[in-house]
Amino acid sequence: MAADGFASLSREDVGFNLIFLRTGLPTFKPERLRGRSADGLLVVLVVDDIDGEYARVQAEGVTITTPIETEPWGERYFQVTDPNGATIQLVQWMTEPAE
Repeated sequence: MAADGFASLSREDVGFNLIFLRTGLPTFKPERLRGRSADGLLVVLVVDDIDGEYARVQAEGVTITTPIETEPWGERYFQVTDPNGATIQLVQWMTEPAE
C-alpha cells in the first residue's frame, strides 16, 4: 500500500508490517514528533535476490546511498536513505551468518 508520504510493507504469512510515514504530514502522530528526522535509524530487510532488487530500485530512480557490496562475512547489501533520514538496507546472505 502506498500514498503520498506513506508506504506500508507487510507479510501476512509472518505477521510483519513496517510503515514509513514522511514527517511533516498533517496526519503524522504524535504531533510533537511531526518535524523530527530519523537520522541514525537503520532498517534492514533480508531479500532472496539482492542483485535483482538493486536493479529494480535503480530502475525506479531511487538514489543509492551505499552501492552494492559484499562483506567478507557473506553479507551482500546496498543502502538507500528515505526523506526522513532513515537508512534502509537490503541484504542477502551469500553464506549462512555465524551463530
